[in-house]
Amino acid sequence: MANVYELIPEITGEEQFYIDSIIKNMDDNKAKQFANIYRARRKDPQMILLVTLVGFLGIAGIQRFITDQLGMGILYLLTAGLCWIGTIIDLINYKKIAFEYNQKEAHQIVALLRNS
Repeated sequence: MANVYELIPEITGEEQFYIDSIIKNMDDNKAKQFANIYRARRKDPQMILLVTLVGFLGIAGIQRFITDQLGMGILYLLTAGLCWIGTIIDLINYKKIAFEYNQKEAHQIVALLRNS
């Protein structure tokens, strides 16, 4: 059984428990494949925080584009982050935005590995 701490040492907290629940039933080879793909695709919450801060410089919504929320990204871009209120909310919820994106990516990777 693969150990999530060894495969993806940079994850912590809720994400760590989530990924552990995904790979606990995988053999070592599949878990390593999952970890390699996941590490390449996942978004670090600190990166989401930094690009959200860029929203205050007039380029609001980058965090939404990075997390494949194109509609919200365009809306933020055209409305200055909904008059900075949306950007402020995203500053508070940056970990949640990253976690939701990473969950979606994890599900896609699991589906990809099942089909291979």
